[in-house]
Amino acid sequence: MLKFPQNEQYGLSAQLRRAVVSVPSNIAEGCGRDSNKELYHFINVASGSLAEVETRCYIAYSLGCINNMNEIDEKLESVQKLLAGFHKHIKKEIEKNNQIAEEV
Repeated sequence: MLKFPQNEQYGLSAQLRRAVVSVPSNIAEGCGRDSNKELYHFINVASGSLAEVETRCYIAYSLGCINNMNEIDEKLESVQKLLAGFHKHIKKEIEKNNQIAEEV
C-alpha cells in the first residue's frame, strides 16, 4: 500500500508517477519509430526508467510511505524480465537484418 504524506504530493510521489508512466511511454515511442535500432534504444530508456521506479520505491519504503516491498519487488522483477526478453529479441532481429544486408 502506498501512503504518501500530503507534503510529498509534488515531490517523491510525483517523481514516481512520472517514472512509472515513462516505462510504457518509451516502449510505445520505440514501437512507433522506423527501425529496430531505434526500438532497441527506447527499450534501453524504458529499462532506465524502470530502474528509477525501483529506486524511488525503495526511497519511499525507507521513508515509511510503502509498508511492504515484496509485492512491488515481484512486479518490478516481472517487468524487468519482460523488458530483457524484448530487448534480446530485438537485438537478434537487428543482428539478423544486418547479416542479411551484408549477404546482399
